[in-house]
Amino acid sequence: MKKKIICCLLTGMILALTGCGNREDRMTYTEADTDRTERSEKTEGADAVAEGTTSVTEGTEEYRGFILDNVLHSENDGEIHYNLYVPESYDGSEPYALFFTLPGYEGLYFQGVGENLYSENFGFEAQHYVEDMIIVAPQLSDWGETSADQTIALVEYFLGNYNIDSSRVYAEGYSGGGETMSRVMGKRPELFTAYLQCSSQWDGDYKPVVQSRTPVYFVIGQDDEYYGSGPTREAYETLRDMYREEGLSDEQIDRILVLDVKDADYFESRGITVQHGGGSLFAADEEIMGWLFGK
Repeated sequence: MKKKIICCLLTGMILALTGCGNREDRMTYTEADTDRTERSEKTEGADAVAEGTTSVTEGTEEYRGFILDNVLHSENDGEIHYNLYVPESYDGSEPYALFFTLPGYEGLYFQGVGENLYSENFGFEAQHYVEDMIIVAPQLSDWGETSADQTIALVEYFLGNYNIDSSRVYAEGYSGGGETMSRVMGKRPELFTAYLQCSSQWDGDYKPVVQSRTPVYFVIGQDDEYYGSGPTREAYETLRDMYREEGLSDEQIDRILVLDVKDADYFESRGITVQHGGGSLFAADEEIMGWLFGK
């Protein structure tokens, strides 16, 4: 836990430098009046009971287009908190893409409602790549099995209750969120079109990913202060070796597996001196985000 707190402090340094989590912006959006009727129509079925086992309590505050602190009440997985962006154009008549973004330690639910959106820009930057896309930003409680199972339950809820194009379901995990999402990938990789892991380590199983051929992009600082780049390199090589055992050529592997280790200059040229907290920069990197949404 001490390391997690250090991680949080490092991220906080970056936020102070980059201006993320602007408190004035937060007040502008959270105090805005919300048309509940219009939002209910746009997110049809959001408050309905699904198969008698799950229901959703819709949030009441808004921040930069996201409705904060919706809660999926799951009979099997408990209360699952998430922030939700649904484009104005969504009316359920056409299938939309779906993007899940899991935050680092600083954005978990016990840190406060909306802290993942105040501290990370992945959910906002994603909107520049795919206009017809619903974005879910969960606020879970840890980076282990419980949160992985809750993420899967949430993905399944959206696939079952919204008109989603199953060929365009994307995932991203930063820091602790990457640990959680790697566990998700080790359980249900077939749910996703592609996965972007930022400044993290792989905690999940590898075999299901190889069997599903789900594309994975690893990006991390060479001298990441929390994880180091060693675990990421090891995960990449493990997957690569397994693909070779499956008979894939290097060219085929390169299309579905990427290792991107950033040196100090990448961060310093952008005015950042710490590499772990500097992983927030990846949200604004067109090469990285373009890979994810290009799959």
